[in-house]
Formats: sequence, C-alpha cells, structure tokens
Amino acid sequence: MNPFHHSNQPSTNATSRRQFLKQSGCGFGAVALHWLLGSEAGLQASTSPYLPRPAGFVPKAQRVIHICALGGVSHVDAFDYKPELDRRNGQTYTGNAMKTHRLKPGRLMGSPYTFKRRGQSGLWMSDLLPHLAECVDELTFVHSMHTRNSNHTPATFQMNCGMDRNGFPNFGAWASYGLGSENQNLPAYIVLPDPRQYPAGGAINWTSGFLPAVHQGVAFQSGPNPIADLNTPARIDSSARTDASRLLTRMNKDFAGQFEGDSTLEARIHAYELAAQMQMSVPELTDLKGESEATRKLYGLDSPVCGDFGRNCLLARRLAERGVRFVQIYNGGGQGSPRVNWDAHEDLTSNHDKQAAVMDQPVAALLKDLKLRGMLEDTLVLWTTEFGRTPITEGLESRGRDHHKHAFTIWMAGAGVKKGYAYGATDELGNQVVQHPTEFYDIHATALHLMGMDHTQLTYYHNGIARRLTNVHGNVIHSLFS
Repeated sequence: MNPFHHSNQPSTNATSRRQFLKQSGCGFGAVALHWLLGSEAGLQASTSPYLPRPAGFVPKAQRVIHICALGGVSHVDAFDYKPELDRRNGQTYTGNAMKTHRLKPGRLMGSPYTFKRRGQSGLWMSDLLPHLAECVDELTFVHSMHTRNSNHTPATFQMNCGMDRNGFPNFGAWASYGLGSENQNLPAYIVLPDPRQYPAGGAINWTSGFLPAVHQGVAFQSGPNPIADLNTPARIDSSARTDASRLLTRMNKDFAGQFEGDSTLEARIHAYELAAQMQMSVPELTDLKGESEATRKLYGLDSPVCGDFGRNCLLARRLAERGVRFVQIYNGGGQGSPRVNWDAHEDLTSNHDKQAAVMDQPVAALLKDLKLRGMLEDTLVLWTTEFGRTPITEGLESRGRDHHKHAFTIWMAGAGVKKGYAYGATDELGNQVVQHPTEFYDIHATALHLMGMDHTQLTYYHNGIARRLTNVHGNVIHSLFS
C-alpha cells in the first residue's frame, strides 16, 4: 500500500454533501471568529490538510531549508577547483565541442579567485565565499550536477519542480502534501523571495500545480507587513467583523450544497482558517527585536549590502524552530540588467563579487546558528543553482562566462548527510561530468528519502497518470549519507 498517495479519483474518494457541510461548518466563520475572540479551539478537526502525517520510515530530516541561488553560480570559480584551467588561461579551446548557450565561444579563462584547501576536511573552496568556507566541514558537495535546460526560467522550474515546464508542484508542495505541517498556526511551505526581485517565472516557482491548493508556497514579503492584507483594517470594528464572518459561513454552506466536493472551495475555507491563526502567529514570528545583538551581527542585519537577505536567512531559522516543514529562500531575481542574480555574461568578477557579498555571510550565519542551537542535526539545508558557467569566456573579448548545463555544483548540509565530503567529479576543465552524473531528480529523491519518504511512492493521480516529483527518474544517492 502506498503510504503517501491520496487518490483524487471521484469514483472512490468524492466528498459527500454531509461530510463537506460538516467541514465547512468549521470553516472561516466559526474558526476565525472563535480564534479572534480568544477561543482555544483552533484547528483541531481531523479533516485539516495541515495536520502532520507519519513518514514512511524514520526520517533524518524533520524539515528542509532550500536556498536557491539564481542566475547560475560558476562552479569553477567557487567550489570546483581546476588548476589545469588556470594553467591554460587565455588559450583557444581545442577539445570536443563546448556547447554554449549564446553560441559565442571564447577562450579558456582561469578563475580570478584563489582556491585553498579548507577546514579539517581539506575540501577546496575559493575566496569568493570566505564566510561559507568557514563552514566547509559541514558541507557535502555534489560536483557532478548536470541539467536539461540552459534557459533561466525552465532551468529554475527544473530545480524547483523536477520539470522544465510550468504548472508542476514545487518540491515544497510535495513535502507539504506528503507530511503535512508540524505547526497548525503557519503553512507547511513558506517562501522568502529576494527583496530585490522575484525569480524568473515569478510565483509559478512555488505553485502547488495539480496538488490541492492548500500545499502551495506562501510567500512572505520584506518589510513590516510580510503578508499583504493579513490583518483586519483598523476602520473595521469587531461587530462588523463578526457579522462578516457569519455571512461568509452561510455563503460557504449554500455553495457547498450546490457543488458537492468542490476542492477549490474546500482549499479556500482552509486558507481562511489558517489566515485567522496567522494573524496571531506572524507578527511574533517576524519581530526580530528579541534576537541578541550577537545574532544580528552574525547575520549582518545592519549591513546595507546583505542585511535584507540576512533577515530572510534569520527568518528561515525562526520558521524552522516553529515547525515549518519546508522553507525556501531565494538569492537573486529574474534575468535583466542591472543584474540582481549570478548571471555573469559580461564580467564574471564584477557580477560574482556583488552577488557573493549579498549571499555569503547570511548563509554561513544560518549554518552556524542552526548548529549552535542543535537544529542542524535534523534540518537539511540544500543549496542549489540553475546551472554552472562555461570554462571559456562568452566571446573573444569578454571576461564573462555563459550558461553551462553540462556540469555544475550544489551542496547540502545537516540532517543525515556526510560532513566535509565531495561526491562526483568533472573533467580537468570543469566542462563535463566524468564521475557519478547527477540530476535534480536524484537530488529530489535523496532529499525526500532524508525526510522519510520514498520518491516512487509519493504520487498524485492527475490526467490519467500517477504523477511524482521525480517523474519516472531519480535515484537516492545513499553514498551521501553519514
């Protein structure tokens, strides 16, 4: 029996009118009103889609924090040391055809950054990310990544949803669907977009796709009001609020009677229920005044360069503490100029220096903070990027690198993965994978396994197919486990 598949075929699982009226009777009107009046009832109904569900086997990771570095971080300038590339700097490439995204092949370019062996593990990292280099003994590098698309938007979809087309559920939505939430006052899946810009494709990146709408990511915005329209306007008094809640309850019941088993309405009712509770939980969650001065300094909250991103990383830790199952942090936005991502076409050093200054300290702070609090033992931190950058310049006169889908690096840290470990390898120039080829299907399968789920069993029936995050691909990489 599949422990995660919840069939949505009408012939076997349609909600009866009696059941649905019972659920909607505990909807926004009742639950929100009771909550706002100080009731302790809350969301206790067993029908709630947010209630936690057991994993298929003992999980190593109780939660995931997924950091998405958009634009394509250059593996040969950050994590994958290639001394032969440095030695052949400026030479014409004479090997097998090196496919480039914009078809503007240039010359081999050695890294402008200095690589050193770091930590007790002796893994190589460049001085591009000095703060993260201090955490190298916590990291597991996967140097053998490759992906199927070198365009930003579909590559971002592939990284997030396992498909290079839109409309498919995000990894976080699958986690919410499979395991539910550990906190009934917050969504199971929360997204922290880069304050500078949304990713290519926008909110489609955290969609629930064909999964029930309750599992989509809830995006927090920067600033004093992280969720728009969450709080009741001051001009509306309590009696008007009570009347509106009662009216909405009656409308929901009337509608449910006409359209039995409508999952869209059910999702909306549950969203209202959760919103009522978030009115109480979110202000406390996002108020960082209680954090120590040492913590603020660790994350760089007062820095004009990395302060906003640092706040998101600190907020991710606070969400993890409160039982949020899946937190996604975006570093960088969509393509365009001036660039606010890692898309280093024109000048690699200028671009990567700027983006590293935003990301480096806060991400390292998150790892150090989680470890200090004992949370890294059961929190999986997953850092990914869309693709890598070419070992050659983009054009003969350029100092930038083009998109490179054939080889790049991602890393993990925390729950259940080896510390200070490198998996897979690329050739002497960082051009092609030569050992343990790995795709996002494998990374998703591995992360789900760490959360206690079999990726082949986490399915949802849609358009005649038992869909899953890994499609028909993916292998759990057991050698990454400690």
